[in-house]
Amino acid sequence: MHTHPDPTGTVTPASPPDRHPEHDHDSGHHHGHDHGHDGDHRHDHGHSHGHSHGHGHAHAPTDFGRAFAIGIALNAAFVVVEAIYGVLAHSLSLVADAGHNLSDVLSLLVAWGASALVKRVPTARRTYGMYRSSILASLFNALLLLIAIGAIAWEAVARLRAPEAVASGTVMAVAAIGIAVNGFSAWLFASGRKGDVNIRGAFLHMAADALISLGVVLAALAMRLTGWNWLDPVVSLAIVAAIAWGTWDLLRESLDLALDAVPRHIDPAQVDRWLAGLPGVQAVHDLHIWGMSTTQAALTVHLVKPDARIDDALLWRIRHELRERFGIAHATVQFELGSEVHLCTQERCRHPDSASKPTH
Repeated sequence: MHTHPDPTGTVTPASPPDRHPEHDHDSGHHHGHDHGHDGDHRHDHGHSHGHSHGHGHAHAPTDFGRAFAIGIALNAAFVVVEAIYGVLAHSLSLVADAGHNLSDVLSLLVAWGASALVKRVPTARRTYGMYRSSILASLFNALLLLIAIGAIAWEAVARLRAPEAVASGTVMAVAAIGIAVNGFSAWLFASGRKGDVNIRGAFLHMAADALISLGVVLAALAMRLTGWNWLDPVVSLAIVAAIAWGTWDLLRESLDLALDAVPRHIDPAQVDRWLAGLPGVQAVHDLHIWGMSTTQAALTVHLVKPDARIDDALLWRIRHELRERFGIAHATVQFELGSEVHLCTQERCRHPDSASKPTH
């Protein structure tokens, strides 16, 4: 029997059984539910059903709302300044960079919205809340960044064919402001870049902008000293290559999470071995691990435990150690006796009355 969590933190049957379990003493199955919420509140039930579930929910991720607000305000103001002075200085590189910064403002808005959505309380329709919005935001940001650097590369190649003179003094001054604005914005997100793909996307956008601004300053200085106008597009192409390297990794990880792959920080083989070594566990099958958001992982697994005991202490240990050892916040564990008559795996499930006709 499959179960679904509801917003109140309980587990309800997907469909009622044919017979009431209390009247079926010969079934040999047991049900035990263990839910861990804030404050470690638990509900335990001792029905004779057949599965056991342990749910654990992680603490809320760090709030970067203030960082998003400051980063968006600073970069929006800089876009206006950069566009105005780019036109006045007849600098196409500044105007193009202003467009790139505008795309970053939009990406920060998307990432901020996702970080707020993941905190939404689950509902009867969206039982996991809006966790996955952070994954979609990180995927969107990776794609947007690749498009932005593609536009910069296109413009750089065009300028290599016909280098243009620019007002180097104005360009250096405005680009220097860009280094300060984007560098500070990147610093606001630096602490969360390793634990949250969504925040890492925001960090990479800001760090990339700081690098672009630095490249513009160096290119403008070199052009002023040497008159080599072709340095501007060459430096731009070098920066594009560096940004693309980091963005490609962000895109791959975001796509993996969107496709329910195991998060990178979790080794599924280690999880399998640890579960198989639990007391009384004879076998492990149907182990699934996926990212519910860019910071939270979930797990479902079937454990064959022939002693048929409801073990609340073991459920608590599984939930606690999956969180502490592997960073898995939400675990659902199904205990089974290992009966060949009532075989149920990912490949097939069969009832004793239809043992010769497995269903998929």
